[in-house]
Amino acid sequence: MTTHRQFRRRRWSSGALVAAGVLLAAAPAQARTLGEVEFEPCVLTSAGLPRPTEAQCASVTVPENPADPGGRKIDLALAWIPVEGEAEPDPVFMIAGGPGQSAREAFPAVASAFGDINRSRHIMLLDQRGTGGSNLLACPLDEEEMVLELEGFELEQLREFTQGCIDTLQEKADLRFYGTREAVFDLEFVRRAIGAAQVNLVGVSYGTRVAQQYAKDHPDRVRSIILDSVVPPGLPLGSEHARNLEDALAVHFQRCRETPACVEALGDPGARLDELAARLRAGGLEPVRYRDPTSGEWREEVPSFGHLAAILRMYAYSPLTASVLPLVVQRADEGDYAGMLAMARMMFRNLGGQLAMGMHNSVVCPEDADDLEVRPEDEGSVLGTQIIEFMVAQCELWPRGERPEDFRDPLAGDIPVLLVSGEYDPVTPPRYGDEVAAALGNARHLVLPGQGHSLMTTGCMPKLAAQFLESGDPAGLDATCLERLAAPPPFSGMHGWEP
Repeated sequence: MTTHRQFRRRRWSSGALVAAGVLLAAAPAQARTLGEVEFEPCVLTSAGLPRPTEAQCASVTVPENPADPGGRKIDLALAWIPVEGEAEPDPVFMIAGGPGQSAREAFPAVASAFGDINRSRHIMLLDQRGTGGSNLLACPLDEEEMVLELEGFELEQLREFTQGCIDTLQEKADLRFYGTREAVFDLEFVRRAIGAAQVNLVGVSYGTRVAQQYAKDHPDRVRSIILDSVVPPGLPLGSEHARNLEDALAVHFQRCRETPACVEALGDPGARLDELAARLRAGGLEPVRYRDPTSGEWREEVPSFGHLAAILRMYAYSPLTASVLPLVVQRADEGDYAGMLAMARMMFRNLGGQLAMGMHNSVVCPEDADDLEVRPEDEGSVLGTQIIEFMVAQCELWPRGERPEDFRDPLAGDIPVLLVSGEYDPVTPPRYGDEVAAALGNARHLVLPGQGHSLMTTGCMPKLAAQFLESGDPAGLDATCLERLAAPPPFSGMHGWEP
């Protein structure tokens, strides 16, 4: 394999560093080497965060088709957060979610979760191929297309968009080679290149699928695993999104009913949602003028059910934003759509740049599409059957690779594994973590009270994660500190919740 390795430095000018908001110390950081990979100083930034993360960056060249090392090559973007001082020999790889999220772009938002870990272990951030700086496969959905995914769509319109995306991306990529199998190949390639005998994996959401598959393929190379917001290997991505969101919304709406100030001010949010959904689905509303929350400009738009569904879906991810949902439903039900439109506008803009949709399709089409079925029981839910229909229709056109034969098999064995779930997670509920933990011989599943999706920065989780990675003993963790967690009360008005 060594004859096919090529490594290229990534150069960052001092002007770019200053533009990123970094004040350099008296002496600039020096280029460093880890194993065979040469790095240079860089900064990692995340949209909306004023404080970047200093790192070392490199580019690692791999074959696009792992089975054809003499064929086309692609460059993978790799970042390294070094230990200051002597480091343990087994670094930590954070694997981002989506699918379609860049690990390097996601890290600054969760950097606080890795502070204690980074005292003794290097942090490695590899943009999965097709994301970030690793031959990005992006076909951004505009706001109208995102609404259509949640509200309904014309098949011909979707086919036209999908085929245009394929035609654009095929100029620089063979879309068959950007799935989980190739991500595992890249992780192993980089592990060897940096000279680590073993690694620790921290997978988040879809990243838990990659971590489990890597551990199945290379069990001797994995020292420990943290699975945050767990995806079971047997679960087709998207198949239970509608059910899981309904369960989460039921919990949040019930919390409003049980909070006197909320129910007195807002009424029954479930009943209000039924009325509002029927009105929005019927259509025929007049355009509403509202202020764009990012640009400050005035806009006009016709309220639709897609706007509402998007807010309910994405705001349920976090307990803080979920606490606003009864108020959102109440105001829109009483005819004030401006807030709903502004929230949807801001969310669509943020989401459009975070996920590489081409890479997303190259994952779900070969790995999940054939296992997706429209569920009659999802009819009438917030998400309905549209997401599954949307994915299946896109995948009818998308070029497909192959998935590993053991892809749906559970991860087994005695690798130390810490699983973390949020009690109110609308995407990967705690039963998923229970399912994965049941097949493991040295695992522990922590369910965080009142919490949602993606939990590494929550409460005392950074301390627990560091302790676990240090000891490799999930059973020995004292996790009583998590008992102090709770979701905030539901909003009862624009002022927030009652004291």
